[in-house]
Amino acid sequence: MAPPGTMAPAAKAPLAFGTMPPAGKVVLLIIIVGILTAVYYFALHMPLEDEIASADGRTMQLRTQLDNAHARQEQYLALRQRLDQRAPLDRQNRRILPRSANVPAFLQDLNRLAGLSDLQIFIETRPEEATEQFVKIPVSLRITGRYHQIAKFFFNVSKLDRAISMENLQIKEPTAASDGVSLTVEVLATTYRQPDSDSAQPGTTAAAPVTAPAAAAPALPEDEPVQGPGGR
Repeated sequence: MAPPGTMAPAAKAPLAFGTMPPAGKVVLLIIIVGILTAVYYFALHMPLEDEIASADGRTMQLRTQLDNAHARQEQYLALRQRLDQRAPLDRQNRRILPRSANVPAFLQDLNRLAGLSDLQIFIETRPEEATEQFVKIPVSLRITGRYHQIAKFFFNVSKLDRAISMENLQIKEPTAASDGVSLTVEVLATTYRQPDSDSAQPGTTAAAPVTAPAAAAPALPEDEPVQGPGGR
């Protein structure tokens, strides 16, 4: 306590910014700006940088995916064009080597061509013979007619879409007639089909022979040959 008659010292007033010396003002402003900069950098700038980097990564990924999609699209269009170009050839190949035996249609074609050539024809089906790349469908033919009629029949058979081979041709019993010499020809006509996915090993034969429909070529004794439509 101050002695009587003396005055106590006045308390120091807080230092105001306006009363600060210029050097102090500069230092204080630098500190404030540094604090604000640090707050901006850590609170706003760094998260924005992370988002920008993440967006750039997604952009690059999407661009890569888009480039891959364009490449796949070009490959697809090229393959599609090749398939379209191959479609007629594939259809022709399926006619030459069909997937199914379709024996009735084959026998009807033979019977029809024999009728066009005015031949008598006898047809006997045989068991299928499986190979590694195709299945043989043999049919024994016995046709009777004049030489040019038989030649016409073989020519017409060669014009069929389906692959057909003529094997073991034998000419028998030539007989003289009023309109020329009549010949009897025995031949093995073989057509083909594509093998089944579960087909037997090469060299095996089918369990049962395929029989011809009655309308196409009914099986009769050899002394009673079937006469084709319009046959003589």
